[in-house]
Order: sequence, then C-alpha cells, then structure tokens
Amino acid sequence: MRYLVMPFAAAALLLQTGVGRTQVGQYPFALTQEGQVLGVVQAGVASFKGLRYAAAPIGALRWRPPQPPPESSDIRTARDYGPACPQPMAPGSGVNRMSEDCLTLNLFKPFEADDPLPVMVWLHGGSFVAGSAAERLFDGAKLAQQGVIVITLNYRLGAFGWLADPSPAETAVNGRTANYGMMDQIAALRWIRDNIAAFGGDPDNVMLFGAASGAASVALLMLCEPARGLFRKAILESVPGRERVREMETTEAVGRRFLQAVARGGGGNDPRAADSDVLLAAEKIVLSNSVQSFGPTRDGMLVTDDIAPGFEAGRESRIPLIIGSNEDETTFGAEPDVREELGDVTDEARKLYPEASGHPKALAARLYTDRVFTEPARFLARRHAATGAPVFRYRFSYVPEAQRADGDRVGELPFVFGADGVPGAGLLTQRDREVSNQLRTYWTNFAKTGNPNGPGLPPWEDSSGRERLLLISNAGISSSDDPWSERLDRLERRSPKQ
Repeated sequence: MRYLVMPFAAAALLLQTGVGRTQVGQYPFALTQEGQVLGVVQAGVASFKGLRYAAAPIGALRWRPPQPPPESSDIRTARDYGPACPQPMAPGSGVNRMSEDCLTLNLFKPFEADDPLPVMVWLHGGSFVAGSAAERLFDGAKLAQQGVIVITLNYRLGAFGWLADPSPAETAVNGRTANYGMMDQIAALRWIRDNIAAFGGDPDNVMLFGAASGAASVALLMLCEPARGLFRKAILESVPGRERVREMETTEAVGRRFLQAVARGGGGNDPRAADSDVLLAAEKIVLSNSVQSFGPTRDGMLVTDDIAPGFEAGRESRIPLIIGSNEDETTFGAEPDVREELGDVTDEARKLYPEASGHPKALAARLYTDRVFTEPARFLARRHAATGAPVFRYRFSYVPEAQRADGDRVGELPFVFGADGVPGAGLLTQRDREVSNQLRTYWTNFAKTGNPNGPGLPPWEDSSGRERLLLISNAGISSSDDPWSERLDRLERRSPKQ
C-alpha cells in the first residue's frame, strides 16, 4: 500500500474510517494507539520525531517501570527530536537539551514505498550514562532511502536508569528492582510492535542494532525472556562481550552513595521529590569515583546472565546475527593507563603484536581492543553459530581518505548511517561514499532477509563453524580467514572463566 494524496481537511474523515496512515497535503500522517501524528518529508524520506513510547518518568514515576504514554485527540506535528535523557554534560557531547520527559523515539521511512517494510531499531551507546537518539550521527534518513524503516530511541541513563529502587518501602513490597533503562528499551519495542503497521512497517520483521553499550543492551535483550519475539535479527557492533553485569549488592551500594550525595546536595530524603539538577549533581559525584558505577544489574528478572556465559550456554534468542568490531577501538594517552593495560603480559604482548612492540601506547591500545572487543566478538559469534543460527562476522579498519595522513580512525558508524560532515567523520570522498553505500546495503539487506548479501556486493560468507569474516579495509572488502586467529586463541585462553 502506498501513501494516499489527500487534502488536510480529510484528516477527520480518515479518523472516522479507521485508516491508520496516509498523506495529508505534503505531510505524512499516522494514527497510533495514542493519537494522530503528522511528520515531515525531506529528500524522499518521511520522518516522525519525538514520538512518545512511554509516559514521562518524573515524580512518582521515577525509578518505576515505564508507563503507557497519554492518549490525545489532538493532531501532533512530529517535527522535532525529543530532549535527551538527563546525563552529565561533557564538552563536545552534542547534547544541548535534556529533560526527564525523554522517553521518545524517532522514525524514518521512505516516503513512497510498498509495505510492509522491515524495521531497524537503533540503541545508542554511551556507557549507559550518556548519549542521545538525536545525535547527528544517528540520522536514519540514508538508511531509510534503501527501503527500510529506521527507529532511534532514548532510554533512561545513569542514576535515572540503572539505580536500584531507592525506597526501602518499595523494595519491601516489590522486591529488589533495577534496570529501568532496559525496561524502557523493552517498552519501546512493544510500542513498535503495536504501532509500526500505522507507518507501513512489519511488526514481524524487526531488527535491533547498537554499538558499544548499545550493543551490550542488544545482547542482553537477546538473553532476556520478556524481550523474546520483539525482534527477529540483531547486529552487535563493538560489543564488550566479556564485560560483567553488576550484582544487586553492588548496585545497592552505589545507590546508597548516590542517596547520600543527594541529601548533602539539598535533595532531602525523598529522591523522587528532588530536583533533577540535584540528582545529576549527585550522579557526577558517584561517577567521579568510577565511570562504571551505573549499568545493567543481575536482577533475576530481566538480567539473569553475563553476556559471554549466557551465549556459551545457548540461552540467547536463536536469530540471525551480524557481529564485529573495529581494528582500533581506542588510543592510550596516559602512562598509568598504559601500564595498567600491559600489566604482566608485556613480553607476551610483544610477541602477539610485533608491529607495535617498540611503542607501549600502541601496544596497549592493540591489546585493549582485542581483549575487550575483537576476541569477545569472535567468541560470541562461535557460540551463537553453535545454536544453528546464521552468523556473519566482520572487522572494520577502513580510514576516510582525508584522514589517512593523520592516522585518525572514526570506526564504522559514520559509514553505516551515511553521515557526511559529522564532527569526527569529516567530509567523505567518492571512495568513502562507495564504502558507505556498500556497508549500508549489507546492513539493510540483513534487516530485510537475515542475509547481508546481495547483487553488486562482495560476498560475505556465513562464519558458522569456520573462521571466516568480512574484512573492510583501505585495500577493499572481502571475506577471508581471520589472520588474527592465533593471537585471539591466546587471548581466549587468558580470558577469565565466568
């Protein structure tokens, strides 16, 4: 079904006749379960921004499971992104507007396309304490131009999203709860299931993808029973697959420190009544002691396993998977960080990475990248393939042509989203755009069918049972045996048993 061309005055007739979506004048129109929304069109892509998938988690709804968004009889114009969820502000973060009323999502779709369309749902990273669906990098228009619906969403962060319930009375009644950010992600997926047909999407063809902590969220959702069936494919980009989730005792200890900081900051003894600025100030105090103070907690309900042992036991959803990482995921600038990373493995590391043996910072960066990202990606790929599900592994090392002289790397995300001129990525050359087009086509093909391959693309071999992966480098794109297998084997043997 295609969008119908109708005058604005016909909106009332559409509501009476039950048509869920159409075009009103030059505006795409959709009727969700909560009400009527008008989007905007640019370059052949219709967008609906700032759509509420849950009520504002403020006041009495702080540290509560997300509640349904309010219904409205008004026609809402969905032109603007919703605010980012509260988070400590960092220079250059790109976040310029925050509010606790942040549980919104943004939808991009081809203005004219046959439906039902596959749906790609993006979870941003940021170590569970930062980030926003409104970042320029995550504009879904370029992906949508390839015949898919793209959705980006906000979820609660930091103390607002990952604190154990701070009320002893509530804990006595409801048990120990946490993971409100993950509850938000599930609520958004349920909203998509219930409403995506109004936008021409297929609720039975939803793919979830994310990078870094966003990828960790996707992996945890693959292991989460309440999320079963809400998505049918997944992409894990730079997932820290061996990182452990927090135990409830640790989360509660962080919560006690947070509440003490709230009280000292003038927030009183009831954090649900405190001003959000006071809560953010308290969060900064807690984060000053550890940047990993907030994040998913083993609660026995949503999170029952760490990612690696969960996949090793085959408890994840057996769905098609793309998984991979960047050749370089970090750089080390401080000597203490270098010494901590190298530890007592310097001699072995020099043997594993002879090209960096004389450069401690480069050696530490290579070891860190492989220990935290490369080896875990291979491990998860192997374990998931053992369930019989299709698995496609990649490694990305392509550098934009304008940045090769400086040795800078930007990772795969600007190429997946087709970002051009975004800070950090710069302006793309014709060759850069060719690589971007190929990567976007792999990702959208996978969203459509569960297989990234298609006409005009270098073949990407399923890595099930083999050490095959897609290498995306300055030299080109090709499937290959993993040239790093030996050193990854050694790292796997050194990985702590979980």
